[in-house]
Amino acid sequence: MAEQGIIDVWTQFISPTPPGTNPAGENVFRNYGMLDVYHHGTDVDRMIAAMDEAGIEIALMAGDNESVARASAKHPGRIFGEYHADPTDIMAAVRGLEHYVREHGFKALRIEPFLWRKPPTDRVYYPLYAKCVELDVAFQTQVGHTGPLFPSDTGRPLYIDEVALDFPELRIVCGHIGWPWTEEMIAVAWKHRNVFIDTSAHLPKHFPERFVYWMQRNLQDKVLYASDYPLVPFGRILGQVDEHLGLSPEIKRKYLRENAKRAFKL
Repeated sequence: MAEQGIIDVWTQFISPTPPGTNPAGENVFRNYGMLDVYHHGTDVDRMIAAMDEAGIEIALMAGDNESVARASAKHPGRIFGEYHADPTDIMAAVRGLEHYVREHGFKALRIEPFLWRKPPTDRVYYPLYAKCVELDVAFQTQVGHTGPLFPSDTGRPLYIDEVALDFPELRIVCGHIGWPWTEEMIAVAWKHRNVFIDTSAHLPKHFPERFVYWMQRNLQDKVLYASDYPLVPFGRILGQVDEHLGLSPEIKRKYLRENAKRAFKL
């Protein structure tokens, strides 16, 4: 029987993308054997049905902001939006973040720094971080190497160390376990009270051994379940949790639900 009440903190609204129009984005879906899904885009109704089957109560979603807002309105309490910011017009991005939080109930800012070839410490993002603190929403970001065909350096976890020092009130959720710099990611999350790690796009059987060790100990309140759906189906990850992680019932509940509630104030 599936667990109930799970919170998935990283899903994507993918707009239908004809073959060959975005080779950089196609790359990661091809490597996961999900290229057809990328071309057809995210079917929100099918996603809700898959959530029900897997015992997932809530999914946090980013992508085209208007599409995410419509999905959230159609499925209230099941899908919560995350504002996808374009920092090339920073004041428009700041105003957009406030609009989607206040008017559509979005719960976070999501930035994938590789898209802009600027690390998280770049000054262009700082007005957005300040607005997150003002609105009391989280900041979620890609950490680790990039599956899409962009340079990976912007995903080094040590950049987050500096952001957390500059914004100690900001709740920061770092995606993709920081791999291959997972040791760096563990150190930054251990150091900073408001830095969390999500496990999106990684299967439990491939989690680094030291990551699982700290997941069961000092980071048991810091690690959040995530899938990166539709890149990775919900059941593919959840089916491996018990077999490969060996979590106690209490820590498993934190991983699948309670830590997300705190990080995103759900």
